[in-house]
Amino acid sequence: MKLRTIEEVRAEFQASGISISQWAIANGFSPNSVYHILMGRRQGLRGQSHDIAVKLGIKNGEIRTGPVATVLDRSRRRHAATATAGV
Repeated sequence: MKLRTIEEVRAEFQASGISISQWAIANGFSPNSVYHILMGRRQGLRGQSHDIAVKLGIKNGEIRTGPVATVLDRSRRRHAATATAGV
């Protein structure tokens, strides 16, 4: 699959008449996260940002699903909770 540039993805949204927020919600993503990817604020290295970049076609990779993704998400939430508990 040929990767697309962020500019190509943005142009495709504009040509299709679908808003970025509509696409994000329809695909189960946070609209803010999709905007961050398309503005270059996030690189799409891990987690939901990675999944967004892959789904948009701007990055090669796999979208995490199933038990492994669930375990990774639970571990991340637990780590975040302990990190903020001391604040």
